Amino acid sequence: MERTTLSDQTIRQLADELHASERSRVQVEHFSKRYPEMRIADGYAISRAWMRTKVAEGRTIVGRKIGLTSRAMQHASQITEPDFGTLFDDMFFEPGDIPSSRFIAPRVEVELAFVLKKRLHGTGLTVQEVLDATDHVQPAIEIIDARIEQHDRDSRAIRKVFDTIADNAANAGVILGGAKVSPHDIDLPWCGAVLRQNGVVEETGLAAGIQGHPAVGVAWLAGKLAPWGEALEPGQLVLAGSFTRPVAAQRGDQFHADYGRLGHFEFRFV
Repeated sequence: MERTTLSDQTIRQLADELHASERSRVQVEHFSKRYPEMRIADGYAISRAWMRTKVAEGRTIVGRKIGLTSRAMQHASQITEPDFGTLFDDMFFEPGDIPSSRFIAPRVEVELAFVLKKRLHGTGLTVQEVLDATDHVQPAIEIIDARIEQHDRDSRAIRKVFDTIADNAANAGVILGGAKVSPHDIDLPWCGAVLRQNGVVEETGLAAGIQGHPAVGVAWLAGKLAPWGEALEPGQLVLAGSFTRPVAAQRGDQFHADYGRLGHFEFRFV
């Protein structure tokens, strides 16, 4: 496991800044600007410290999210693999009205959620092993947010991947809808979706855009958790990654997510 460059005290301080930002809805400056020695390991250390605070306050971990799964996003972020964050019980919404007051600068992404029935642990897992461990797959919209500024307030430079990872891989909410299907009953790479915003088609995509098969990222994630002695557990939900670009949302925006044979649902920011 890569070592951190920041001190434990600094990691704790930055985690506290994120926790306060989420509550106040006031963004903080790029950590990577203030600490140019920051690396990916520091980002995960900050995120994990923040997650421990949430658990201490009574939140329950219910799953994980995978981000930066497309090659285009990896190139843009100057990394060679995805990133991941943690899902909590208070992040989930039903289709319908979504409270804008929960977010700072929300954007929505089209994804598939894997709900597990068996434990996934260790490196080298195959797509087939992931499918066999999955109870069902379901359409999901991830709401991403930015407690750390997306663009620096002075230079307008975009934040670095270290910042995004520290910011819980930008996760803020999940909307589940549509049909729950066995992963053995559908050709997952060919699952597609059309996302409409206020009646206009903003994004379309296929799940094959997630590293060729959405289960690839789930296997990768199990391997990334292993050094911490952690696993993907039965009953947990894993967001496999977006197969469209993020679409910015504002109060009053109406969205319609159409996943074809997997169903469709609507939601609106109020």
